[in-house]
Amino acid sequence: MKKVTGIYGGSFNPIHVGHICLAKALADSGLVDEMWLLVSPQNPFKADEHLLDDEKRLYLTRLAARDVPGVEVCDREFSLPRPSYMYNTLQTLSQEYPEREFVLVIGADNWVRFSYWYHSRDILSSYRIIIYPRPGYICENLPEGVTIVDTPLIDISSTEIRNRIRTQSDYDGEGLPLAVWQEIKREGLYL
Repeated sequence: MKKVTGIYGGSFNPIHVGHICLAKALADSGLVDEMWLLVSPQNPFKADEHLLDDEKRLYLTRLAARDVPGVEVCDREFSLPRPSYMYNTLQTLSQEYPEREFVLVIGADNWVRFSYWYHSRDILSSYRIIIYPRPGYICENLPEGVTIVDTPLIDISSTEIRNRIRTQSDYDGEGLPLAVWQEIKREGLYL
């Protein structure tokens, strides 16, 4: 039987407790055997977004996930052509790990725009998709192979955290895993 691996991609700029809580909840849900946080070097829908260096975001993501059972970090997109298209990534992972079944994990906000994704129909025909809730988005009439899950809804965003780091001298790292906040402070990141 193949090991079911959930692929949760993102810029993780920076990774926050919402990302980790979601990954852990899904790893514990029984829908997947494990979760991989896939650090994306360039999301085609966020081409203008200023990203922290790839290796630094990867390092912060590894810090956040290091003690979380069932959650691993994947950097496979770093060696694929950019921008990072999930279809290409899933195809590559499936070829490299034939003993695994990969399941795409996306937010309801991404599901609403899913038809605009590169090879979205091919993803739907080849991979199961798990959708997690996002504030203000409702997903109905889902096709076969697409499941919506009831996971904790932590209303926090990386954009909000970056803004707080830049503008609030008394920001204390709220919303960030402690090791991630300590590294951000030590390196003076996002200032």
